[in-house]
Amino acid sequence: MSHTPDAPGTRQAQKLRTRQALMSASLELLEQQSLSSLGLREVARAVGISPAGFYRHFCGIPDLGVALVEETLGSLRTLIAAILTETGDTERRIAHTVELIARHIAEQPAYFRFLVRERTGGVAPVRQAIATQLDLFSEELTEVLAAETELRGWQPEDLRMLAGMYVDQMVMTAAALLEAGPDATEETARITRTARRRLRLINVGSEHWLDAGQPPSA
Repeated sequence: MSHTPDAPGTRQAQKLRTRQALMSASLELLEQQSLSSLGLREVARAVGISPAGFYRHFCGIPDLGVALVEETLGSLRTLIAAILTETGDTERRIAHTVELIARHIAEQPAYFRFLVRERTGGVAPVRQAIATQLDLFSEELTEVLAAETELRGWQPEDLRMLAGMYVDQMVMTAAALLEAGPDATEETARITRTARRRLRLINVGSEHWLDAGQPPSA
C-alpha cells in the first residue's frame, strides 16, 4: 500500500498544534516554578515529543517565554486598540477597557501570572519582550491621544507620559485582579471600580494640564 505524503497545509496545522501544546504545557509547569528553572526536556516530555522536536518550534526556553509574552500582550493590545478607535467617549473607553482586562484575567489567568512574575524575573529576553510590548502599547496609545481634539497643543513627550500612565494603571489592575483570584467576587468588583476611577482621574487631570500654560519639561 502506497503512502500519501501529508499535504503542506496539514503539516503546517500539525506544527502549529504542537507549538501551542508546548506553550500550554509550559504554562501549567510554570504554575509551580519560574521560567528560569523550567527545563526544556520537562516541557517536551509533557507534550510527548523529544527534545529535538522542541527545537523545531523554539530555540530554547527563553524563546518560548518570548512567544508567550507576544501572544498574550499582542492580542490584548489589539483588542484595546479596537476599543480606543471605536468610540471617542471617554467613559465608554474606560469601562470597556477595564471589562476587557478583567475578562482576559478570568479566562487566561496562567498567562497573566506568568507575565506579572516574569516582568521582574531572571530571564532577560523575556523581561525585555514584556517591556517592548508595553512600550508598543504606549506608542500606539500615544498616536490615539495625539488625534484627540482636547489634547491639541500637547508636546509629544507629554502625550507619551500620559499614555504611559494609562498603561501602568492597566498593568496594576491586572496584577490586582490576579492576586484577588477568580472567586473573590466582591474584591474583583472593588478592583475594577477603583481602576475605572483612577483612569477617570488621569483623564480629568489631563484636561487641565495646560491650564497654567506649557508645563516645564523637567
